[in-house]
Amino acid sequence: MSHAAPAIHIGISEVDRNAIAEGLSRLLADTFTLYLTTHNFHWNVKGPHFTSLHGLFMQQYTELWNAVDPVAERIRSLGHVAPGSYAQLRQRTSLPDAPDLPPAAMDMVRILVKGHEAVARTAREVFLLADASHDAPTGDLLTQRLTVHEQTAWMLRSLLEG
Repeated sequence: MSHAAPAIHIGISEVDRNAIAEGLSRLLADTFTLYLTTHNFHWNVKGPHFTSLHGLFMQQYTELWNAVDPVAERIRSLGHVAPGSYAQLRQRTSLPDAPDLPPAAMDMVRILVKGHEAVARTAREVFLLADASHDAPTGDLLTQRLTVHEQTAWMLRSLLEG
């Protein structure tokens, strides 16, 4: 009796599952990197906007933290291992690491705008793969992530206006 798991047969070719899972791995890396930067800024923000930004960054890092699990679980559903080490995430992310020295509060906001826009671009690239493969669950997940990142980037940009 074989103890091997049965082959995955969900209506998405192995080639397409591989491409989507790799794209989702990049999204996971971007999301985790942005989570860590946002949490760093929550800890280290200072100045006259401390109270509002400290709370805003906490809301944002909490949302990002809650986002990594569904992305990783979708990678697993497609038959792949989700990257989980700093080295694997660093290799896949399109975002820079947080600065060694905390920037000024509004520079933190600028960095986070760029981060949310970068994650949105990654999600949009993967959405095209998922859509072409009729992968509705991944498409749904990516639509949700795009909504969050685009809205968050807009809200952060609004802090810089005026």
